[in-house]
Amino acid sequence: MKGKLMSIGWGLAGMLLAELPAFSAESAAPIMAATGTLRFINTAFENASPLNWEIDAEGRILISLIYDHERSSPNRANGHWFFQVEAEPGASLTILLQNFDNIWNGRWGSPVSDRTNVYLSADAKEWTILPAQKTKDNRIHFTMRMESDKVFVARMPPYRLSDLEKLKKEIASNPLVEITPIGRTVEGRELEIIRAGKPDAPFRVLIRARAHPWEAGGNWVVEGFLRQLLKDDEAGRRCRERYCAYIMPMANKDGVARGYTRFNVLGMDLNRKWDIPADPRAPENQALEAWLGRMIAQGQRPHLAIDLHNDNGGNIHVSRPDSPNAEAYLANMEHYEKLMRKYTWFTEGSTGKDFRNPGSFGEGLLERFGVNALVQELNCDWIAGLNKAPEAKDWELLGAQYCEVFYRYFGEE
Repeated sequence: MKGKLMSIGWGLAGMLLAELPAFSAESAAPIMAATGTLRFINTAFENASPLNWEIDAEGRILISLIYDHERSSPNRANGHWFFQVEAEPGASLTILLQNFDNIWNGRWGSPVSDRTNVYLSADAKEWTILPAQKTKDNRIHFTMRMESDKVFVARMPPYRLSDLEKLKKEIASNPLVEITPIGRTVEGRELEIIRAGKPDAPFRVLIRARAHPWEAGGNWVVEGFLRQLLKDDEAGRRCRERYCAYIMPMANKDGVARGYTRFNVLGMDLNRKWDIPADPRAPENQALEAWLGRMIAQGQRPHLAIDLHNDNGGNIHVSRPDSPNAEAYLANMEHYEKLMRKYTWFTEGSTGKDFRNPGSFGEGLLERFGVNALVQELNCDWIAGLNKAPEAKDWELLGAQYCEVFYRYFGEE
């Protein structure tokens, strides 16, 4: 088809057309077929990323990811991609991913780096890592060969609502597990706390994952942690004698289902505004805050709380709030980091002495609820301690290693 744009895709109402590259029938170069024979880019499945796609004048497949936006703010975010390519087996396809010009508090930032890879899979279960190239104009460029007629492409090994439901079903009958509904998301999906261990254990740890829906690493960590903690062996038993774990496994379920990057479906960031009572437009935070209040009222305040995230750095985010408990808190966080370095593959480090992030989970829980809390980033591009790009099994290993970290944190070491 010469002189005409071949375009098809899934979009969101209100998308800014200015974010897409301009093509017209008057373009000097005709629109060409992609290398090989492309049939379709499919996003009609769970956790698929909102996007538009087209074929440019050089025959490349141009994927324009659709930003999600924060309410009452210019902030916007992209970082998640998960789609299925349908093409002739044996075809060689060149793909360009774009719209990574994120904005946070008026500042530009990119979620991709020179070490960003793409992950390929025939079944969305077993993944192969394909090196990609970050271009000077902040796009991701790669060429893939179709080993079959359908191939999934992702930012990292996905973890979906269906994966969580499978895990819950697997552990629900364990007498050491209690799964308690605590509320619902904006779209009505049930939120839960998974208790693993003995409720009368002397110490309690709270873990939250997936406040930002693209950050699947936290769910793999949670799965690895639960499997290790619940093992009927000496290590599992001694950990359970010392501490009980309470886990909110997927805070932003609506965003995960829809393939969003950062915000809930009403444009709220679930890792912000913890310094004030939860906003009604963030019922996911309201549910956790109410649960936490009940725990404290019952004399069961968590001794440690961790919010799991993904980024390109992999640091522990330790805030320095103006708090009478700050000195003891910082000593505990230094102790936690030392244990992470000793008993896990973690090597990246923590934020500097002047770091503050008011309203974040770590700072908010410390100031409002008296809980030693932190944000743990997981580098989605590279694990320095293992010298490799991350796979699901690596994050599961970190989760398993957490068991010993918590045992030591609440012990004498």
